[in-house]
Amino acid sequence: MAKPIYKRVILKISGEAIAGEKGYGIDPATIKTIAEEIKEVHELGVELAIIVGGGNIWRGQTGEVMGMDRAQADYIGMLATVMNGLALQDGLESLEVPTRVQTAINMAEVAEPYIRRRAIRHLEKGRVVIFTGGTGSPYFSTDTTAALRAAEINADVIMMAKNNVDGVYSADPNIDKTATKYEELTYLDVINKSLNVMDITASSLSMDNEIPLVVFKLNEKGNIKKVVLGEKIGTNIRGK
Repeated sequence: MAKPIYKRVILKISGEAIAGEKGYGIDPATIKTIAEEIKEVHELGVELAIIVGGGNIWRGQTGEVMGMDRAQADYIGMLATVMNGLALQDGLESLEVPTRVQTAINMAEVAEPYIRRRAIRHLEKGRVVIFTGGTGSPYFSTDTTAALRAAEINADVIMMAKNNVDGVYSADPNIDKTATKYEELTYLDVINKSLNVMDITASSLSMDNEIPLVVFKLNEKGNIKKVVLGEKIGTNIRGK
């Protein structure tokens, strides 16, 4: 049986992926499917931490466009990630996968506060850790949260699961049919070409800490496991 090439990973899942075909809200059937995929990886002995977005419920940038104070809008978005994290926890625990939700915003009744050493200990004990609440500060995306948490817990890789896109392209392949898919990139390529992968803060943080990134399609069965096993799918980003 093939062995994982990564011991500890950060899996970044967009809020839109949790919404399923509806495109908004939380779809229980989709949560179940994602949880089943995660369970397969967990059973390989991989230490797995998850960052979940909140775009299926709220986007801070949308609120700003509507005239809302940006910081206030971002806090609403952080709360949306907590909702998604709790839903994902329920899906995982229904499959008997031990899970802990940690949040950067204190809400002791529903989740643990984010404590770096406690998170690492959970991972060492074989628990899946879901990081929610973003960084706890406005103006930072969940992409930046993924890069920050990956550096803090010494993750071997960030696995960015995209919805309906199987890697990084020169343009949006759903709009531009001539868009070219990249198999390999550096973080400087991502920044210089203004590729829509991670925001500049997240890319710079990942580059500075030498954390590789794999961008792949989530809604294709077995892809999370394939990345962990080192199969060549999606786009690999590393180095300067």
